[in-house]
Amino acid sequence: MKKYAPFFALALSLLITSCLINNPQPENCYVEIEEIINIQEGVFKDIVFSDADGDHYYINRGLERGLNLDILNAKVLNKTVTLHLPKLVGGLVTSEYIAQLTVGDDIIFTEFD
Repeated sequence: MKKYAPFFALALSLLITSCLINNPQPENCYVEIEEIINIQEGVFKDIVFSDADGDHYYINRGLERGLNLDILNAKVLNKTVTLHLPKLVGGLVTSEYIAQLTVGDDIIFTEFD
């Protein structure tokens, strides 16, 4: 078993690295269109959006980034939004992390350059 330890350490390191979200770009995201039925504060000042199917998406530290729950409720709640969600693990998995959120042509939040 000891002879496989370096392989497992490398595999674990690659898996963890592939799950980090750094500087997401549109070409590295899945696009989903969802109706948002709930918006609330999550842990670590995140903003959590829930859709009609019970899925949850979040803007990491959204409240620290100057977003406001009252304004988001007015602009997003009970509306259809477009979410850009970064791909993880070689594009096989998507995250719930929101890189960009739009309502129609109005960009509500973006991390894109």
